[in-house]
Amino acid sequence: MSAVNTTKFKSAVFLFTGISGQEDRHLWISLPFCLMYVISIVGNSVILFIIKTNPSLYEPMYIFLSMLATTDLGISIATMPTILGIYLFNSREISFDSCFAQLFFIHLFQCIESSVLLLMALDRFIAIRDPLRYNSILTLPRIATMGLVCVLRGVAVMLPLTILLKQFQYCRDNVLSHSYCMHQEVMKMACSDITVNNIYGLFTKLLTMGLDSLLIFLSYIMILKTVLSIASNSECLRALNTCISHFCAVLIFYTPDIFLSVIHRFENSCSPLLQILLGYISLLLPPLLNPIVYSVKSKHLRARIMRMFVK
Repeated sequence: MSAVNTTKFKSAVFLFTGISGQEDRHLWISLPFCLMYVISIVGNSVILFIIKTNPSLYEPMYIFLSMLATTDLGISIATMPTILGIYLFNSREISFDSCFAQLFFIHLFQCIESSVLLLMALDRFIAIRDPLRYNSILTLPRIATMGLVCVLRGVAVMLPLTILLKQFQYCRDNVLSHSYCMHQEVMKMACSDITVNNIYGLFTKLLTMGLDSLLIFLSYIMILKTVLSIASNSECLRALNTCISHFCAVLIFYTPDIFLSVIHRFENSCSPLLQILLGYISLLLPPLLNPIVYSVKSKHLRARIMRMFVK
């Protein structure tokens, strides 16, 4: 028995689960997932292409938008193989190493996206508070440094978490309730003491997305304070209108994640289907809606997209 418990788990696998009770409809369920991935990848790629090929868009707001589109592409690519694999080909198995790699990249891109949304809030605050010095404050080297810090912070936070998970022994059924690997669920499959990882996971959540959301909230308070001091109502509305796209992106990103965190704390009293659906929403909705929201609200992007597809 002790030999079994100490066996190395590198040859073992995790098993994914689709929507329970709908196994015979997996092919039909795969259709909206395929559509969402196509829209996400094409939409974010078009935004990146337009910003890259139009030097007139080399402004801080659009550079931050290109960072957001890149992280959305990363999330889509990290989750697509396993989600489409289970619904299209009934491919339920994933090796431990592949699962840990997927887990690392999903949480890494989520952490980076949270940081980018914070930078975009800072961008809007500076644009409204000090428009004359906007371009001199947010120079290209400073923006590049900010982006590098976002990536390094994500790696520094998520790499130890993944390494800690890999040190555990896994001797249970290893059946995951989602179609992708997430830290909270993989951690519960371990037979080892997960207290340290549990505490560290909560700490990283508060340090990254918790702190970022608090700073975004404070930045919007400062933006409202600045806007309300503007005498002209038309100028006030015009300033607020520049924040609508970012505000929608913040709601799309943080709202499902907050509900999912609450459900994980009270999962015994919540429907498993609701937890699965919220998990999909938190990962698939931001990459799907962000390019649509920004394309609709930004007249420069909208004009170039129409020029690109309608000759």
